[in-house]
Amino acid sequence: MKKEILLAFVGGSGIYEIAVWKNKKWIKINTPWGSPSDKILTGKVGDKKVLFLPRHGRSHLYNPSEINYRANIYALKKLGATDVISLSACGSLKEKLSPGTFILVDQFIDKTFTRKKTFFEEGIVAHVPMSNPTCRLIRDACAEVLKKLKIKHQNKGIYIAMEGPQFSTKAESENYRKQKIDVIGMTNMPEAKLAREAEIRYVTVAMVTDYDCWHNKHGEVDVEQIIKTLNKNSKNAKSLVKNIINVLPKYINKEKDPTENILDKSIITQKKNWNKKTKRKLDVILKRYLEKNWKLKEKIINQSG
Repeated sequence: MKKEILLAFVGGSGIYEIAVWKNKKWIKINTPWGSPSDKILTGKVGDKKVLFLPRHGRSHLYNPSEINYRANIYALKKLGATDVISLSACGSLKEKLSPGTFILVDQFIDKTFTRKKTFFEEGIVAHVPMSNPTCRLIRDACAEVLKKLKIKHQNKGIYIAMEGPQFSTKAESENYRKQKIDVIGMTNMPEAKLAREAEIRYVTVAMVTDYDCWHNKHGEVDVEQIIKTLNKNSKNAKSLVKNIINVLPKYINKEKDPTENILDKSIITQKKNWNKKTKRKLDVILKRYLEKNWKLKEKIINQSG
């Protein structure tokens, strides 16, 4: 049976709108966690509906620590998103990953410390597994498209998320290189964690803009340098967006990804003890979980009757 897929894109620095879509409309979404970074753009590629959210807002008003990550993910879930591709600028920690390279991230190291990182608090506790934080199926689909487009890329890579908004010191950059980390960025945590809690498959396409500050021949990172590379990366990212829509379904329908039902084995608080106010806040995220358990309860009642 084919799965219902609604793909959403989260655009980082330099990616504030997707021009290739038809029937575009910006929609305001309210959430129990406040407002998302901006309205959400809905549109179509062929006959397929797609969503887009500019992570920093269309005017780049929010720094990485100010972004309301919970509101962003909740809003996408509320509109029915099943999959998220994060298009994010990053710094390279390896010589071979030159500016313009796209890395399909498969692992994260989270060094952020001021951000709200879970939906599950105040009377409903869940511990979702994060050993494999991104979806291999989406990564493989993106790799196929990038190969066809002849865009330099690497399938798999470690992304370290720093708090920011300042860039790294040279000592920090050298230390990350010793840990064999591939790229550094500021935004994909806790985004990936929250997507997992919302049962949304997630992938980061990290687009290299610079060499952080470790590279002796390239010097310090500066915004002017980054913007130049962002323009090129943005063009390639939009090509990926245009082409991934029709490729993704064959990968998603190939096998099951555990993210789809991750809450079944993650919520530790017994339902009878759930805080009612928190349950109402989580209605969109808990919908599938509650419907499944209700159907199971009905089945048991019917069998016993």
